[in-house]
Parts: sequence; structure tokens; C-alpha cells
Amino acid sequence: MELFLDKFEGFVGVNFWTMLFAWVNILILYLAMRKYLFGPIKNMIDSRQKEIDDLYADAEASRESAQAMEAEYQEKLAKAEEEGEEIRRTAQRRATLREEEILREAEESARRTLRRAEEQVELERARALNEVKDEVGALAVEIATAIIGRDVAGEEHSALIDAFIDNVGEDK
Repeated sequence: MELFLDKFEGFVGVNFWTMLFAWVNILILYLAMRKYLFGPIKNMIDSRQKEIDDLYADAEASRESAQAMEAEYQEKLAKAEEEGEEIRRTAQRRATLREEEILREAEESARRTLRRAEEQVELERARALNEVKDEVGALAVEIATAIIGRDVAGEEHSALIDAFIDNVGEDK
């Protein structure tokens, strides 16, 4: 059993040179990994992080640009609404002025038509009055001739007619 323990102790025991050799191997392995594995991986991670940061910066710039464009759009929309309202008000004022002008023209036309109608009525009245005078005059001459039994002269005839018409107008 002692042989077993000596072998076991040699197997489990700590040897300074073996331990030094293991530490040197670990140090060499660490340096090799640091140069060939950790460095490129770190560079790759750094480049990926830079790409991500650039994407975030681009996204932020795009967002700010979109906000600026939205603000500009809102401003243009407000101006367009103001212009539309001004155009509507101007059109309404023009329509009101045109309406007033049309009404004035219609009133003036109605006045002219009424004046012409009144003149026409006056002419017709004068014509009818002259016709009545002529008929009354002729009738008066016939009556006077029948009553007097003689023919009346032209001047007397006119004077009698005028006197009769004046008297007829006063009765009314």
C-alpha cells in the first residue's frame, strides 16, 4: 500500500517545476489569446458598437429632421388655411358688392320702366281725352245745331267745346 501511496502522492503532490511550467504555459496561452483572439474580437465588438452608435445618431437626426419637416408642414398648412379663409372672405365681399350692384341696376331699370309706363299712360290719357274732346265737341255741335237751328262758326264751335269740357271737368 505504501507503493500505492507514493505513486498517489506523486500524482497528487505539488512539484515546483511542474507548477512553474503550468504557469508559464498559462501566461503564454493568455498572451497568444490576447493577441490573436481577444484583440480581433474586441475590435469587432468596437466596430459593431460604432455602427450601432452611428445608426442611433442617424435615427436621431432623421427624427429631428422629420419633426422639423412636420413643423414646416403645420406652418404651411396654417398659412394655406389663412389664405383660404382670406380668399373666402374676399369672394364673399365681392359677391355682396355684386349683389348690391345688381339690385341697384334692377331698381334703376324698374324706375325707368315705371317712368316709361307712366309716360305711356299719360300719353294714352291725353290721347283719350283728346278723342273724348273731339267726340264731345262734335256732339255738342250737333246738339247746339239742333237746339239753335243754325250752323255755328268754327271759332264759336271751338269756344263752345272748350267751355263745355271745362264745365264737365269741374263736375267731377
